[in-house]
Amino acid sequence: MKRKYLMVLLVAFVVTLLLGVSTGVYGQEQTEPQKALTFSVSRIVIAEGVENREPVGVSETFPATTERVYCFIEATNIEADTEVTFAWYHEGTEMRTFSLPLMEGSRWRTFAYKNLYGKTGNWKVEIRDSSGNSVKSISFTVE
Repeated sequence: MKRKYLMVLLVAFVVTLLLGVSTGVYGQEQTEPQKALTFSVSRIVIAEGVENREPVGVSETFPATTERVYCFIEATNIEADTEVTFAWYHEGTEMRTFSLPLMEGSRWRTFAYKNLYGKTGNWKVEIRDSSGNSVKSISFTVE
């Protein structure tokens, strides 16, 4: 009888513990996933370079001899300091990601570059917020 009573108590304890963990009673309180702070991308271009904080040699098509291209963005309405990620894709395969800061304010310009290593074909750069949500993208071709 005593053994049966202990077994029931043990099962009740384990069930209570499991329910408590899954509902957040023990430890951390469960909250909604946090949304990324918002910003807008008012300008996005692919260029051969950046001089004096502005893109130069902007194009949608680059020759195969191009060694490096730059993705330049102008972000606006930045609610708070955050990060922006540049995700580079070649023929649908993610090749590289690079994150940079965006500072709170009405306007912030930044850029990331990618060495092409002679890879011709279709390219895309996807801009993501700090939660990994896609904000904007741009495509270009290397012939």
